Amino acid sequence: MTPADRRSFLLSAARLPLAGGLLALAGCTGTSGPGTLFGDGKTVTSPPAGAGGNVMGAGGVRVAMILPNSAGGQSSALAQQIKNAADLALQDFPGSNIQIMVKDDGGTTEGGQAAASQAAAEGAQLIVGPLNAVAARGAAGPARQAGIPVVAFTTDTSVASRGVYLIGFLPSADVERIVAFAAQQGRRSFAALVPDDAYGSVAEAAFRQATAQADARVMGIERYRDSTEMQAKAAVIAKLGAQIDAVFVPDLAANAAQAVQAMSAAGLDTRKVKILGTGRWADPAALASPALAGGWYPGPDPVKIDGFRQRYRQAYGAEPASLAVLGYEAVFLAAGLVRNAGSNPFREDVLLSRNGFLGVTGLFRFRPDGTSERGLAVFEIAQGGAKVVGPAPKQFGSGT
Repeated sequence: MTPADRRSFLLSAARLPLAGGLLALAGCTGTSGPGTLFGDGKTVTSPPAGAGGNVMGAGGVRVAMILPNSAGGQSSALAQQIKNAADLALQDFPGSNIQIMVKDDGGTTEGGQAAASQAAAEGAQLIVGPLNAVAARGAAGPARQAGIPVVAFTTDTSVASRGVYLIGFLPSADVERIVAFAAQQGRRSFAALVPDDAYGSVAEAAFRQATAQADARVMGIERYRDSTEMQAKAAVIAKLGAQIDAVFVPDLAANAAQAVQAMSAAGLDTRKVKILGTGRWADPAALASPALAGGWYPGPDPVKIDGFRQRYRQAYGAEPASLAVLGYEAVFLAAGLVRNAGSNPFREDVLLSRNGFLGVTGLFRFRPDGTSERGLAVFEIAQGGAKVVGPAPKQFGSGT
C-alpha cells in the first residue's frame, strides 16, 4: 500500500463515524462516541512491566498473538509472515492503544495451552491465533477459563465455539457465495463433482445447505478419490445433460481442470452449463486453464489485499503468503475495537456485531457458534486472468 493510499484511507475514515479506512466497524455497540478506527493522536502508555517475551506496540491494552514460531518448516515461515503483517497493522494505525505479546505454541496442543495460560497470567484481554487447529484446541481451555475471547486463524470449524472465533477463509463461505450468486443469475439445477477428502466433505455439506437456501435443485453429486475414478464420475455428471445448468467442482486448479475436461469429453456442453469453483481457483494455474475459462469462483475483493501485498513487499522485500493478511486484519480489528468500543472492547456483543466489520479482506462477521461469514466477490476466468462479475458486498443484508 502506497503512502498516498494510506493517507486516502485515513482521510476517508476521518469523515465517517465507525466506517471507512483500512478497517472499519460496520456496526459496533457500546461505543463511547463516533469516531474512526485510526486513533486520535493521544499519548499511549508504556508497556507494563513484566510482560516479557516478544512485544510489539506500546499501548495499554494487551493482546496476545499465539503462533507456531518454533514448529519449523512452513509453519514457522508463515508465523513470521503473520507477525510481520501484525507489525504493519500497528504502523498503519496511528495512536493504537494496544500491545501485542507474541507467544510460541510450537504447533502443538500443549504449546497452545501453555501460551494461552501465560497470556492470561500477563493480562491479555484478547488472543489472536493460534494458526493451526491442534494448538487452537489447546488454547481454548485456558482462554475460556480466563474469559478471554480467541480470534483464531485456523479454518477447522471443529475448533469454533462461543468465544473462539475463526477469522480465516472458511470453505463454507466460498460455497454459500458462489451458489447464491449462480442462483441469482438464473442457474436453478445444480450438480457437483467433488474430491473424496476432508475438504470435499466440508464443501459438499455446504453445497447441500446453500442450494437448499437458494431453493435450487441438486440433480446429482459424485465423489472421486483419484483420476481414474474422476473420469468415471465425470461421465455420470455429463449424462445429466440438459437437466443441469451448473456444476460445482471444488478442487485444486489442476484437478478441477481435469474434471471439467473429462465432463466435456463425455458430452457436457460447458457453453450452457456454468462451472463453479471455490477460492482454491485463485491460482495462476486456474487462470491459465482453457478448461476453466468462463468458470466462476468466489474470493475477497483484490484491491485492498493488493495494497496490503504491495506494502508488505516494500517493508520486507518478499511476497506474503495468502494467510499473512489475516495477521494484519486481526490486529487492525483489535486496535479498532479498543479505539471505539469502550472500556471493555472485546466483549461478546461487540465481537458478534450483526453488521460486522469491513477490512482489507472485505466484509466479515463472527457467528455465535464461532464460525464466520464473509462478503466475497465473484470472479470469472477469462483470457488468462479473472474479472469481477459479482462485486463484494459492502454490508450484510437486513434480517441476516
